[in-house]
Amino acid sequence: MFLLATTETVSPYALSRWAAFFGNFGDFAKGFLYTLGMSIGALILSLILGVVFAAMASSKNKVLKFISRCYVEIFQNTPLLVQFVFVYYGLAIISNGVIMISTFFTAVLCVGFYHGAYIAEVIRSGIEAVPKGQTEAALSQGFTYSQTMSMIILPQAVRTILPPMTNQVVSLIKNTSTVAIISGADIMFTAKAWAFETTNYIPAFFGAAMLYFIMCFPLATWARRQEEANKNAYKL
Repeated sequence: MFLLATTETVSPYALSRWAAFFGNFGDFAKGFLYTLGMSIGALILSLILGVVFAAMASSKNKVLKFISRCYVEIFQNTPLLVQFVFVYYGLAIISNGVIMISTFFTAVLCVGFYHGAYIAEVIRSGIEAVPKGQTEAALSQGFTYSQTMSMIILPQAVRTILPPMTNQVVSLIKNTSTVAIISGADIMFTAKAWAFETTNYIPAFFGAAMLYFIMCFPLATWARRQEEANKNAYKL
């Protein structure tokens, strides 16, 4: 349970409100760890999906290209919030309660599949930036398509892929906040619940913003530096 803050009429910026926030910081720390866990799970899933569907999109097989295109278009052009509601509530209704997914794994699945579509496009662009002659040469030497991708093409595409990929990771972390709609115990839900119970809205949401900032800022900074390094390398 949260420690109740005083309900007296005081300024939203009063020290007593901030003292109450730090007094309940343990709950926000739990939300931080919950969000971090969701982000890691969703990132692993999105990377796997991104690599698989990017490889499918870059293949010469029209069926695989079509499947990849369908996946990307569906998840890029439907709101993440709708996907959360469908997976958490819709599947339970359709299956008459047989399929019940926890809030944590709902977030991992929805955010993972959603960002997998964007990561697939990032990786596909990186693959296409590598001269096609290298793929043809590898295949002519007896390499399979999967060997060509994993051993020759993807290692070269990494430099191009990393900056936009890192930006996707930042977006992924922020989008985990959508789990608050289904009462996940993340940073955003913790902030909303504590703010509603104590009326300390400014400390709650400022604190939540800072926790997201702690996770996202280092990644965003690294992505910018990597992008600048790539530009300088191309100039040379």
